[in-house]
Amino acid sequence: MIRRNTQPAALRAVRVSDGFWHPRMEIIRTKTVAHQWDALNDRLPDAAPSHVISDLRKAGAVLKAEAAGAAGSESREAVGEFQGILFQDSDLAKWLETLSYRLTTHPDPKWESVAEEAINLLEAAQQDDGYLNTYFSVAKPEERWTNLRDCHELYVAGHLMEAAVAYFEATGRRRFLDMMCRFADAVDRLFGPEAGKRRGYPGHEEIELALVKLYRATGRKKYLDLSRYFLDERGREPHYFQKEAAERGEVEPLRKIRRPPYDYFQAHLPVREQTEAVGHAVRAMYLYSGMMDVALETGDQALADACRKLWENVTQRRMYVTGGVGSSSHGEAFTFDYDLPPDRAYTETCAAIGLVFWAHRMLQWEPRGEYADVMERALYNGVLSGISLDGQRYFYVNPLEVWPEACAKREDLHHVKVTRQPWFGCACCPPNISRLLASLGRYIYSASAEGAPEESLYVHLYVGSEASLELGGRTVRLVQETGYPWEEAVRLTVRSEETSAGSPAAFTLFLRMPGWCRDPRVRVNGTDVNVAAGLRHGYLAVSREWKEGDVCEMVFPMGVERIRSHPEVRASAGMIALRRGPLVYCLEEADNGPRLAAVRLPREAQVSARFEKGLLGGVTVLSAPGKRPPAGSWGGELYAPTEAREEELPLKAIPYYAWANREPGEMTVWIRE
Repeated sequence: MIRRNTQPAALRAVRVSDGFWHPRMEIIRTKTVAHQWDALNDRLPDAAPSHVISDLRKAGAVLKAEAAGAAGSESREAVGEFQGILFQDSDLAKWLETLSYRLTTHPDPKWESVAEEAINLLEAAQQDDGYLNTYFSVAKPEERWTNLRDCHELYVAGHLMEAAVAYFEATGRRRFLDMMCRFADAVDRLFGPEAGKRRGYPGHEEIELALVKLYRATGRKKYLDLSRYFLDERGREPHYFQKEAAERGEVEPLRKIRRPPYDYFQAHLPVREQTEAVGHAVRAMYLYSGMMDVALETGDQALADACRKLWENVTQRRMYVTGGVGSSSHGEAFTFDYDLPPDRAYTETCAAIGLVFWAHRMLQWEPRGEYADVMERALYNGVLSGISLDGQRYFYVNPLEVWPEACAKREDLHHVKVTRQPWFGCACCPPNISRLLASLGRYIYSASAEGAPEESLYVHLYVGSEASLELGGRTVRLVQETGYPWEEAVRLTVRSEETSAGSPAAFTLFLRMPGWCRDPRVRVNGTDVNVAAGLRHGYLAVSREWKEGDVCEMVFPMGVERIRSHPEVRASAGMIALRRGPLVYCLEEADNGPRLAAVRLPREAQVSARFEKGLLGGVTVLSAPGKRPPAGSWGGELYAPTEAREEELPLKAIPYYAWANREPGEMTVWIRE
């Protein structure tokens, strides 16, 4: 039976102040929240309309008309057709969750009133039995709960529940939370193993982790039990999706999905028997996060063990160097071990975000550096690439190589965009990335959970910040100062209410030694610490009685590394990627001209790093002497028994997250060596 070993810091207890993440979080707070509210209200002139708020108003109008005695069909005809995508309520939910995190760290009556306006609309659209879904209220009321496989009702419900919990924690107001408890109660009355209930489960996972949050906020165990039921039922035969498809009269269920069909939904096996990440990548990440949540609350060893096996499969065989997951555009899915093509990579932003969620939960079970390393890799690369520097344009897909002409003319590259978009018809990624960045503070630190073997504080991410953590009945304050990821030094000062009064506080401080760092150096109050001797699963354990003003100084040398892929990764064989610290780098046409596929970085070439304050908001760039055949040097033959003549080319690499913030052009992460 497992137990929770660490408890994340509360969001309101952490204040981020560093030069890298704080400006990005401020952009989310001051620009992105408003920009996305405009998008939801169809007020962006350069973007396709979202229809979220307009359809929500229609759903409320339908219920109001029906309450006044109008027939359902008449009321729907009066308000007009549903115009958006069937699961778009989740876009509003994630936006409300983002706004809730903003209100947690920066209370603001103006934006709280906007949140209340949105909640009013949701309340008006909620049916008497607790059900809330604008698509089915306006377009298909007779089809409620008839297609869990495709129609995302439980997925939408989950996001609404998460938003309600976040808003309750931010403001203390219960109305939205109570609305979503009514919704959860409606789901609980309908689904479960008991006689008379349906044995269904969601086609798109999400409600599993949302119900655990609802349980933690309310203490109502039935929500935890319902989450566990959805996990237990998944993958059991006879498949519920087949049963409901037959009830709908489908002659060939799942005919559009490549066989074996249930892999796509992670329903091919019971979850405790799954060992490989398959199917839709975002769904998989949400499922594994929900599995870990339930394991943490119930002590379910089999669930945790399955997560561990799945983690190894994803991170050792099915993850890109950027922390992106899901290599195929067909089904937005995992394929097979080592199939990681850079140009056709799907690597949806939401999937990288889901990987961060999952890693964070794994850390609560086993505080191991490998989880935090992947969390950091995904944050700085696969997640951050999904949003522009100004916080108002987005990538849904995050490839590792882009050739604009091929993207425009090849059908198998139609999913790859050369520039970020202002919004999407399926807009799951924009509010997802904003809710993650707005809540970044809770991913940096954690404290030992009740019953853990020792009183401990953990530093998972190196982000300039100040945190207050509860530990053994006392409040301990940590102040972190750093120029990370550009600079190597981190300074951590320990504060405590008790120590400031003259009473030392005894606990173990666990400092993550980043997996990318070859020679970390640590000093405590000026005295060197033997890192190798104190290392525990990737964390340096420093146990002592901490006094007010005690200082840990860390240096993480950031040499430029040439990263090579496993020999089985055919697409990048004989190539290298450049990494400095947690950042993966890329070449962009804006700096290096076209024909990046022909560029070569000789093995003996020295790569240097320098900070350019005026470039892309201020970045460290990498420079090296490269080579490339001159344009037109090959002649007219398509193939010839000769070697191409090369000329010197000064190469300049920028952090991958920052690409496509200038003029459109080619980009590549992998470089011929």
